[in-house]
Amino acid sequence: MATKIRKYQPGEERVLYDICLLTGDSGVDATTLYQDPRLLGEVYVGPYLRFAAALALVGVDDSGVAGYVLGVPDTVAFERWCEREWWPELRERYPLGTFPDSSPDDRIVRLIHTPPAASPDVVERYPAHLHIDLLPRLQGKGDGRRLLTALLDGLAAMGAPGIHLGVSLANENAIGFYRRMGFTDVQAYTHSLVMARVL
Repeated sequence: MATKIRKYQPGEERVLYDICLLTGDSGVDATTLYQDPRLLGEVYVGPYLRFAAALALVGVDDSGVAGYVLGVPDTVAFERWCEREWWPELRERYPLGTFPDSSPDDRIVRLIHTPPAASPDVVERYPAHLHIDLLPRLQGKGDGRRLLTALLDGLAAMGAPGIHLGVSLANENAIGFYRRMGFTDVQAYTHSLVMARVL
């Protein structure tokens, strides 16, 4: 059957966490990199489902949920909410030193304890941000475009004037996809880009 785009439904958190891990190494499977298979999802999926579940969309084919897009209309408000409501429990569950120093798990735990803040220069013009992940079976068929377009339409309807995202320089396919979707580079770092577009 054709991929169906629909709203996230309660109870699908685990499959979204799994997709996050299966695409967590610059778009490819990161399962072998992490000791804790939930860790990536706790940072890049869980808070979005709690803070802005109404914006969470999934792509479903005949084998089940195989992709998602998550977003928030106001990154600064989201960061403040995470500091109050999301990070404290995770900091207790994952104290610094839980995993070997400089391991992939350790790097994510350090993000939990010292989360980066979006650049004021970026969020002033592009306050919304997003994450999108698709399993290989949904890639290259237009499903990513459909998911992202639905999210962008939803954010525009909420009054968000622009949106940004971060992407690894190693994920060349994703960078090309975002450029085709109208995103341009607004900040460059050693290993990543921040890309943005108006809504």
